[in-house]
Amino acid sequence: MEEPRGIGPDPERPVPEHRGPEYPGPEQADPARRDIRPDAEWDADPEPRPASRPPLTPGARRARLQLAGVALALFAAMLVAKLLGSADAQQTALFYVGIPAVIALTVILTARPRSAVGTALATTTVGLALAGPLLDEGVVCLVIAAPLFYGVAALIGGLVQKSRHHRGRAVAAAPVLLVLLAEGVGGFSLLPRDDSGTATVVVQATPEQVAAALAAPPAYGDFEAPFLRAVPFPEPVAATGDGLRVGDERHVTFTPGRSLGLGAEVVPRAMSLRVVESQVSDGGGHVRLGVTADTTLDRWMDLHSADVTWEAAGAGRTRVTWSLDYTRTFDPSWYFGPLQHYATGLAAEYLIETFAATAERTATAEQADG
Repeated sequence: MEEPRGIGPDPERPVPEHRGPEYPGPEQADPARRDIRPDAEWDADPEPRPASRPPLTPGARRARLQLAGVALALFAAMLVAKLLGSADAQQTALFYVGIPAVIALTVILTARPRSAVGTALATTTVGLALAGPLLDEGVVCLVIAAPLFYGVAALIGGLVQKSRHHRGRAVAAAPVLLVLLAEGVGGFSLLPRDDSGTATVVVQATPEQVAAALAAPPAYGDFEAPFLRAVPFPEPVAATGDGLRVGDERHVTFTPGRSLGLGAEVVPRAMSLRVVESQVSDGGGHVRLGVTADTTLDRWMDLHSADVTWEAAGAGRTRVTWSLDYTRTFDPSWYFGPLQHYATGLAAEYLIETFAATAERTATAEQADG
Protein backbone atom coordinates (compact mmCIF):
# COMPACT_ATOMS: atom_id res chain seq x y z
CA MET A 1 0.00 0.00 0.00
CA GLU A 2 1.42 3.39 -1.08
CA GLU A 3 2.40 5.79 1.60
CA PRO A 4 0.49 9.15 1.54
CA ARG A 5 2.51 12.18 0.61
CA GLY A 6 3.37 14.65 3.24
CA ILE A 7 3.12 18.34 3.00
CA GLY A 8 6.75 18.86 2.18
CA PRO A 9 8.19 19.34 -1.27
CA ASP A 10 7.88 16.58 -3.79
CA PRO A 11 11.14 14.65 -3.81
CA GLU A 12 10.66 13.83 -7.51
CA ARG A 13 10.35 17.51 -8.53
CA PRO A 14 13.68 19.13 -9.24
CA VAL A 15 14.39 22.25 -7.25
CA PRO A 16 16.43 25.00 -8.96
CA GLU A 17 19.65 26.01 -7.29
CA HIS A 18 19.00 29.75 -7.70
CA ARG A 19 15.55 31.03 -6.98
CA GLY A 20 14.36 34.08 -8.81
CA PRO A 21 11.19 35.64 -10.15
CA GLU A 22 10.42 32.44 -12.02
CA TYR A 23 10.86 30.18 -8.97
CA PRO A 24 10.30 32.32 -5.92
CA GLY A 25 10.95 30.88 -2.53
CA PRO A 26 8.72 31.17 0.47
CA GLU A 27 10.46 34.36 1.51
CA GLN A 28 9.88 35.93 -1.94
CA ALA A 29 6.24 35.06 -2.38
CA ASP A 30 3.57 37.64 -1.78
CA PRO A 31 1.55 36.51 1.26
CA ALA A 32 -1.57 38.02 -0.23
CA ARG A 33 -1.19 35.86 -3.31
CA ARG A 34 -0.47 32.48 -1.57
CA ASP A 35 -2.84 29.61 -1.90
CA ILE A 36 -4.24 28.64 1.49
CA ARG A 37 -4.28 24.97 0.62
CA PRO A 38 -1.72 22.89 2.53
CA ASP A 39 -0.11 21.59 -0.63
CA ALA A 40 -0.06 24.99 -2.40
CA GLU A 41 2.88 25.98 -4.52
CA TRP A 42 4.82 29.11 -3.55
CA ASP A 43 5.10 30.32 -7.15
CA ALA A 44 3.46 33.76 -7.68
CA ASP A 45 0.94 34.23 -10.46
CA PRO A 46 2.31 36.28 -13.39
CA GLU A 47 1.39 40.01 -13.62
CA PRO A 48 -1.56 40.65 -16.04
CA ARG A 49 -0.44 42.54 -19.13
CA PRO A 50 -2.29 45.76 -20.05
CA ALA A 51 -4.70 45.39 -22.94
CA SER A 52 -3.05 46.59 -26.15
CA ARG A 53 -4.85 49.26 -28.27
CA PRO A 54 -6.27 47.73 -31.43
CA PRO A 55 -4.59 48.95 -34.62
CA LEU A 56 -6.31 51.68 -36.65
CA THR A 57 -8.40 50.49 -39.52
CA PRO A 58 -7.65 51.90 -42.99
CA GLY A 59 -10.84 53.95 -42.78
CA ALA A 60 -9.80 55.53 -39.47
CA ARG A 61 -6.35 56.35 -40.85
CA ARG A 62 -7.91 57.96 -43.89
CA ALA A 63 -10.31 59.99 -41.72
CA ARG A 64 -7.46 61.29 -39.56
CA LEU A 65 -5.42 62.17 -42.60
CA GLN A 66 -8.33 64.04 -44.15
CA LEU A 67 -8.96 65.96 -40.94
CA ALA A 68 -5.33 67.00 -40.82
CA GLY A 69 -5.48 68.02 -44.48
CA VAL A 70 -8.60 70.11 -43.92
CA ALA A 71 -7.04 71.90 -40.95
CA LEU A 72 -3.86 72.58 -42.92
CA ALA A 73 -5.83 73.84 -45.93
CA LEU A 74 -7.87 76.25 -43.81
CA PHE A 75 -4.76 77.54 -42.07
CA ALA A 76 -3.06 78.10 -45.43
CA ALA A 77 -6.15 79.90 -46.77
CA MET A 78 -6.35 82.21 -43.75
CA LEU A 79 -2.64 82.97 -44.06
CA VAL A 80 -2.97 83.81 -47.76
CA ALA A 81 -6.01 85.99 -47.04
CA LYS A 82 -4.10 87.96 -44.41
CA LEU A 83 -1.10 88.39 -46.72
CA LEU A 84 -3.26 89.58 -49.61
CA GLY A 85 -5.13 91.92 -47.28
CA SER A 86 -1.89 93.50 -46.09
CA ALA A 87 -0.83 93.89 -49.73
CA ASP A 88 -4.14 95.61 -50.59
CA ALA A 89 -5.04 92.79 -52.99
CA GLN A 90 -8.39 91.74 -51.53
CA GLN A 91 -10.26 92.80 -54.67
CA THR A 92 -8.04 90.94 -57.13
CA ALA A 93 -8.33 87.49 -58.64
CA LEU A 94 -5.44 86.40 -56.43
CA PHE A 95 -7.90 86.59 -53.54
CA TYR A 96 -11.08 85.18 -55.10
CA VAL A 97 -9.40 82.54 -57.27
CA GLY A 98 -6.16 81.98 -55.36
CA ILE A 99 -7.68 81.21 -51.96
CA PRO A 100 -10.08 78.45 -53.11
CA ALA A 101 -7.24 77.06 -55.23
CA VAL A 102 -4.99 76.96 -52.15
CA ILE A 103 -7.73 75.22 -50.15
CA ALA A 104 -8.35 72.60 -52.84
CA LEU A 105 -4.68 71.86 -53.58
CA THR A 106 -3.65 71.69 -49.93
CA VAL A 107 -6.39 69.34 -48.78
CA ILE A 108 -6.08 67.10 -51.85
CA LEU A 109 -2.29 66.78 -51.82
CA THR A 110 -2.01 66.24 -48.07
CA ALA A 111 -5.08 64.11 -47.34
CA ARG A 112 -5.33 62.37 -50.74
CA PRO A 113 -9.07 61.68 -50.37
CA ARG A 114 -11.00 59.26 -52.53
CA SER A 115 -13.23 62.08 -53.80
CA ALA A 116 -11.05 65.12 -54.45
CA VAL A 117 -13.96 67.31 -55.55
CA GLY A 118 -16.18 66.42 -52.60
CA THR A 119 -13.45 67.02 -50.04
CA ALA A 120 -12.45 70.32 -51.65
CA LEU A 121 -16.07 71.56 -51.61
CA ALA A 122 -16.57 70.47 -47.99
CA THR A 123 -13.40 72.25 -46.89
CA THR A 124 -14.43 75.37 -48.81
CA THR A 125 -17.75 75.35 -46.97
CA VAL A 126 -15.98 75.31 -43.62
CA GLY A 127 -13.65 78.07 -44.81
CA LEU A 128 -16.56 80.29 -45.85
CA ALA A 129 -18.24 79.71 -42.51
CA LEU A 130 -15.09 80.83 -40.70
CA ALA A 131 -14.40 83.77 -43.01
CA GLY A 132 -17.11 85.92 -41.44
CA PRO A 133 -15.96 85.88 -37.81
CA LEU A 134 -12.22 85.51 -38.49
CA LEU A 135 -11.75 87.79 -41.53
CA ASP A 136 -14.47 90.30 -40.60
CA GLU A 137 -16.39 89.78 -43.83
CA GLY A 138 -20.02 90.75 -44.38
CA VAL A 139 -22.94 88.69 -45.57
CA VAL A 140 -23.02 90.37 -48.99
CA CYS A 141 -19.36 89.57 -49.71
CA LEU A 142 -19.72 85.94 -48.64
CA VAL A 143 -22.92 85.35 -50.61
CA ILE A 144 -21.50 86.93 -53.76
CA ALA A 145 -18.13 85.18 -53.49
CA ALA A 146 -19.48 81.73 -52.53
CA PRO A 147 -20.31 80.52 -56.09
CA LEU A 148 -16.87 81.61 -57.30
CA PHE A 149 -15.13 79.81 -54.41
CA TYR A 150 -17.09 76.63 -54.99
CA GLY A 151 -16.50 76.75 -58.73
CA VAL A 152 -12.73 77.17 -58.42
CA ALA A 153 -12.49 74.49 -55.72
CA ALA A 154 -14.48 72.03 -57.86
CA LEU A 155 -12.37 72.84 -60.93
CA ILE A 156 -9.07 72.32 -59.10
CA GLY A 157 -10.36 69.16 -57.46
CA GLY A 158 -11.49 67.76 -60.79
CA LEU A 159 -8.19 68.57 -62.49
CA VAL A 160 -6.15 66.97 -59.73
CA GLN A 161 -8.35 63.89 -59.73
CA LYS A 162 -7.98 63.51 -63.51
CA SER A 163 -4.24 64.14 -63.33
CA ARG A 164 -3.86 60.87 -61.45
CA HIS A 165 -4.74 59.11 -64.70
CA HIS A 166 -4.17 61.79 -67.38
CA ARG A 167 -1.37 64.08 -66.21
CA GLY A 168 -1.23 65.95 -69.50
CA ARG A 169 -4.71 67.46 -69.09
CA ALA A 170 -3.88 69.05 -65.74
CA VAL A 171 -0.61 70.46 -67.07
CA ALA A 172 -2.44 71.98 -70.04
CA ALA A 173 -4.89 73.75 -67.71
CA ALA A 174 -2.14 75.33 -65.57
CA PRO A 175 -1.53 78.34 -67.89
CA VAL A 176 -5.25 79.13 -67.92
CA LEU A 177 -5.29 79.17 -64.12
CA LEU A 178 -2.28 81.49 -64.06
CA VAL A 179 -4.04 83.96 -66.39
CA LEU A 180 -7.13 83.91 -64.19
CA LEU A 181 -5.00 84.57 -61.13
CA ALA A 182 -3.29 87.55 -62.75
CA GLU A 183 -6.46 89.65 -63.08
CA GLY A 184 -6.38 92.74 -60.92
CA VAL A 185 -2.62 92.62 -60.41
CA GLY A 186 -1.12 95.78 -61.85
CA GLY A 187 -4.51 96.84 -63.24
CA PHE A 188 -4.73 93.92 -65.68
CA SER A 189 -8.31 93.00 -66.62
CA LEU A 190 -9.76 90.79 -69.33
CA LEU A 191 -12.95 92.89 -69.58
CA PRO A 192 -13.40 96.69 -69.48
CA ARG A 193 -13.77 98.10 -65.99
CA ASP A 194 -16.12 100.96 -66.93
CA ASP A 195 -19.70 99.82 -67.29
CA SER A 196 -23.29 100.88 -66.64
CA GLY A 197 -26.49 99.22 -65.55
CA THR A 198 -29.56 100.43 -67.44
CA ALA A 199 -33.30 99.89 -67.21
CA THR A 200 -36.25 101.31 -69.16
CA VAL A 201 -39.86 101.36 -67.96
CA VAL A 202 -43.01 102.89 -69.46
CA VAL A 203 -44.83 104.83 -66.74
CA GLN A 204 -48.56 105.53 -66.75
CA ALA A 205 -48.08 109.27 -66.23
CA THR A 206 -47.25 112.36 -68.27
CA PRO A 207 -43.69 113.74 -68.62
CA GLU A 208 -44.63 116.68 -66.35
CA GLN A 209 -45.84 114.29 -63.64
CA VAL A 210 -42.66 112.23 -63.95
CA ALA A 211 -40.50 115.36 -63.65
CA ALA A 212 -42.41 116.42 -60.53
CA ALA A 213 -41.85 112.99 -58.97
CA LEU A 214 -38.10 113.12 -59.75
CA ALA A 215 -37.84 116.56 -58.15
CA ALA A 216 -39.46 115.47 -54.86
CA PRO A 217 -37.95 113.25 -52.11
CA PRO A 218 -38.90 109.63 -52.92
CA ALA A 219 -40.73 107.13 -50.72
CA TYR A 220 -38.56 104.01 -50.92
CA GLY A 221 -40.06 100.54 -50.68
CA ASP A 222 -38.66 97.03 -50.36
CA PHE A 223 -36.76 95.34 -53.17
CA GLU A 224 -38.93 93.15 -55.37
CA ALA A 225 -36.13 91.55 -57.40
CA PRO A 226 -35.28 88.15 -55.84
CA PHE A 227 -31.57 88.64 -56.52
CA LEU A 228 -31.38 91.95 -54.64
CA ARG A 229 -33.31 90.48 -51.74
CA ALA A 230 -31.32 87.25 -51.55
CA VAL A 231 -27.81 88.74 -51.49
CA PRO A 232 -28.90 91.08 -49.66
CA PHE A 233 -27.94 94.48 -51.06
CA PRO A 234 -28.18 97.63 -48.94
CA GLU A 235 -31.62 99.23 -49.27
CA PRO A 236 -32.35 102.97 -49.34
CA VAL A 237 -34.64 103.97 -46.49
CA ALA A 238 -34.88 107.79 -46.69
CA ALA A 239 -33.71 110.77 -48.75
CA THR A 240 -33.47 114.51 -48.20
CA GLY A 241 -33.17 117.26 -50.80
CA ASP A 242 -35.26 118.15 -53.85
CA GLY A 243 -35.19 119.96 -57.19
CA LEU A 244 -33.82 119.24 -60.67
CA ARG A 245 -31.69 122.34 -61.15
CA VAL A 246 -27.92 122.15 -61.45
CA GLY A 247 -26.48 122.24 -57.96
CA ASP A 248 -29.49 120.68 -56.22
CA GLU A 249 -28.41 117.89 -53.88
CA ARG A 250 -29.72 114.61 -52.51
CA HIS A 251 -28.62 112.73 -49.42
CA VAL A 252 -29.79 109.10 -49.29
CA THR A 253 -29.62 106.96 -46.15
CA PHE A 254 -29.31 103.17 -46.52
CA THR A 255 -29.77 100.26 -44.17
CA PRO A 256 -26.74 100.06 -41.85
CA GLY A 257 -24.04 97.53 -42.50
CA ARG A 258 -22.49 95.04 -40.14
CA SER A 259 -19.85 92.44 -40.78
CA LEU A 260 -19.79 88.96 -39.26
CA GLY A 261 -16.58 89.68 -37.37
CA LEU A 262 -16.39 89.05 -33.66
CA GLY A 263 -17.45 92.20 -31.84
CA ALA A 264 -18.26 94.02 -35.10
CA GLU A 265 -20.27 97.22 -34.76
CA VAL A 266 -23.06 98.58 -36.93
CA VAL A 267 -21.76 100.99 -39.58
CA PRO A 268 -24.05 103.67 -41.06
CA ARG A 269 -24.24 103.84 -44.86
CA ALA A 270 -25.24 106.78 -47.02
CA MET A 271 -24.75 108.41 -50.42
CA SER A 272 -24.71 112.06 -51.50
CA LEU A 273 -25.49 113.24 -55.04
CA ARG A 274 -25.58 116.60 -56.83
CA VAL A 275 -27.35 117.57 -60.07
CA VAL A 276 -24.59 118.32 -62.60
CA GLU A 277 -26.66 118.38 -65.81
CA SER A 278 -30.33 119.26 -66.27
CA GLN A 279 -32.58 119.69 -69.31
CA VAL A 280 -36.29 119.71 -68.51
CA SER A 281 -39.19 120.47 -70.89
CA ASP A 282 -42.87 119.70 -71.16
CA GLY A 283 -42.19 116.75 -73.46
CA GLY A 284 -39.40 115.14 -71.40
CA GLY A 285 -35.97 115.80 -70.04
CA HIS A 286 -32.57 114.54 -68.89
CA VAL A 287 -30.87 114.86 -65.51
CA ARG A 288 -27.46 113.66 -64.40
CA LEU A 289 -26.71 113.31 -60.70
CA GLY A 290 -23.04 112.98 -59.84
CA VAL A 291 -22.03 110.99 -56.76
CA THR A 292 -20.14 113.23 -54.33
CA ALA A 293 -19.86 110.81 -51.38
CA ASP A 294 -20.56 107.11 -51.00
CA THR A 295 -20.18 104.80 -48.01
CA THR A 296 -22.67 102.25 -49.35
CA LEU A 297 -21.32 100.80 -52.59
CA ASP A 298 -17.73 102.05 -52.39
CA ARG A 299 -16.44 98.64 -51.36
CA TRP A 300 -17.88 96.87 -54.41
CA MET A 301 -17.67 99.51 -57.14
CA ASP A 302 -16.84 103.14 -57.87
CA LEU A 303 -20.25 104.62 -58.69
CA HIS A 304 -19.88 107.83 -60.74
CA SER A 305 -23.34 109.07 -61.67
CA ALA A 306 -27.00 108.37 -62.28
CA ASP A 307 -28.52 109.49 -65.60
CA VAL A 308 -32.30 109.78 -65.93
CA THR A 309 -34.00 110.42 -69.29
CA TRP A 310 -37.74 110.59 -69.82
CA GLU A 311 -39.89 111.26 -72.90
CA ALA A 312 -43.52 111.01 -73.92
CA ALA A 313 -44.60 107.54 -75.07
CA GLY A 314 -48.20 108.28 -76.04
CA ALA A 315 -51.16 109.85 -74.33
CA GLY A 316 -50.59 109.87 -70.58
CA ARG A 317 -47.54 107.64 -70.85
CA THR A 318 -43.81 108.30 -70.41
CA ARG A 319 -40.78 106.19 -71.19
CA VAL A 320 -38.16 106.49 -68.43
CA THR A 321 -34.58 105.26 -68.79
CA TRP A 322 -32.23 105.13 -65.80
CA SER A 323 -28.50 104.40 -66.08
CA LEU A 324 -25.94 103.93 -63.30
CA ASP A 325 -22.38 104.54 -64.49
CA TYR A 326 -19.64 102.87 -62.46
CA THR A 327 -16.15 101.43 -62.54
CA ARG A 328 -15.72 97.82 -61.47
CA THR A 329 -13.10 97.42 -58.74
CA PHE A 330 -13.32 93.64 -58.20
CA ASP A 331 -11.68 90.85 -60.18
CA PRO A 332 -11.86 88.42 -61.87
CA SER A 333 -13.74 90.38 -64.52
CA TRP A 334 -15.40 87.29 -66.05
CA TYR A 335 -17.23 86.76 -62.76
CA PHE A 336 -17.74 90.16 -61.14
CA GLY A 337 -18.27 91.98 -64.44
CA PRO A 338 -21.56 90.30 -65.42
CA LEU A 339 -22.63 90.09 -61.78
CA GLN A 340 -22.28 93.82 -61.12
CA HIS A 341 -23.79 94.69 -64.51
CA TYR A 342 -26.85 92.60 -63.67
CA ALA A 343 -27.15 94.01 -60.13
CA THR A 344 -26.90 97.66 -61.23
CA GLY A 345 -29.51 97.03 -63.92
CA LEU A 346 -31.89 95.73 -61.26
CA ALA A 347 -31.09 98.73 -59.05
CA ALA A 348 -31.86 101.10 -61.94
CA GLU A 349 -35.21 99.38 -62.49
CA TYR A 350 -35.97 99.64 -58.77
CA LEU A 351 -35.31 103.40 -58.82
CA ILE A 352 -37.59 103.90 -61.82
CA GLU A 353 -40.37 101.96 -60.12
CA THR A 354 -39.91 104.01 -56.94
CA PHE A 355 -40.40 107.38 -58.70
CA ALA A 356 -42.98 105.93 -61.10
CA ALA A 357 -45.19 104.99 -58.16
CA THR A 358 -45.30 108.64 -57.06
CA ALA A 359 -45.96 109.89 -60.61
CA GLU A 360 -48.74 107.36 -61.18
CA ARG A 361 -50.42 108.22 -57.89
CA THR A 362 -50.39 111.87 -58.96
CA ALA A 363 -51.85 110.95 -62.36
CA THR A 364 -54.61 108.90 -60.74
CA ALA A 365 -55.47 111.73 -58.34
CA GLU A 366 -55.61 114.33 -61.14
CA GLN A 367 -57.83 112.10 -63.23
CA ALA A 368 -60.16 111.68 -60.29
CA ASP A 369 -60.30 115.45 -59.75
CA GLY A 370 -60.67 116.20 -63.43
